[in-house]
Amino acid sequence: MARDNVILAYYGELPDELAGPLEQHLMTCEECQEELRSIQALELPLAAFPVVEPSPNLLAQSRMQLDEALDAIPPHGFLTQVRTNFFAWMSHVRTAPALATLLVGVGFIGGNFLNRYQVAHEPRPKLGPTYTNSTESVIANVTGIERTPNSELVQVHYNKIVPETKEGSLDSPEIRDLLMKGALAPAQGIRAQSVSMLANECKAGHECAASEDGKGVRGALMVSLRYDKDSGVRLNALEGLEPYVSEDLRVRDAVLESLAHDPDANVRRAAVDLLTPVQHDSSVRQVLRQVSTQDDNPYIRTVSYNALQGSDSIQ
Repeated sequence: MARDNVILAYYGELPDELAGPLEQHLMTCEECQEELRSIQALELPLAAFPVVEPSPNLLAQSRMQLDEALDAIPPHGFLTQVRTNFFAWMSHVRTAPALATLLVGVGFIGGNFLNRYQVAHEPRPKLGPTYTNSTESVIANVTGIERTPNSELVQVHYNKIVPETKEGSLDSPEIRDLLMKGALAPAQGIRAQSVSMLANECKAGHECAASEDGKGVRGALMVSLRYDKDSGVRLNALEGLEPYVSEDLRVRDAVLESLAHDPDANVRRAAVDLLTPVQHDSSVRQVLRQVSTQDDNPYIRTVSYNALQGSDSIQ
């Protein structure tokens, strides 16, 4: 699926709700990265060839071959003949209004009795909230998030075919999955609420473990930190990743990228503060040297320089 999505994304035909998960997948999958590089390498040679229209003779020959293939199709079987006769009979029914009205009436009465029988004998639903497995259906997008004050209850409104609502604890896998989808929603407010709640869960020490495939809450926060266009969302993602800067090299690299390249000064300042516990690391010192001389913000240059002096004394 990821290889197919790489092709769609390259030609600009991948839906927005699948673009974020694909970016997250490309971070850890070397095969899909190679697939993308192959497509890019193939584009230039193909562009050198002119587009050739089929000749009239080729079109005429193709039509003749198609006609011959249709004539060579064997006669229809018994089931096909029954189906044809049924539709022919239905055409006769349409020409007889009285008979058609009678059949419709009989069907309505029979369906009414059948529906009453099913309702009377179906099992009674159990009381209490129920949750469906998120893998059984595709969530189109998240449309709203509401949290009950001073509690762990969250209502997440999302679209499948029609709008639906799921209510549950922030610790439940279903709510977490919806919040991670909300972090990729087109609406800025939905993304901000989702990332803020996920970040608070990580800061509180709840389920936020790292996964080898780059998925999960921690991976979703890193995707928001790298790619979200709203600086407030990126700040929330930084706060959620703070407990893992020391132990997770992927989180540390994401924070270093923000320090070196994020266009918002507030995000870069927050990134410098997060790197304080690991300022003795060689990769961290390398970025701090670059920022201390090249960053446009004088405060960030000063803080980076001071951090370098502290790390040198530690060494």
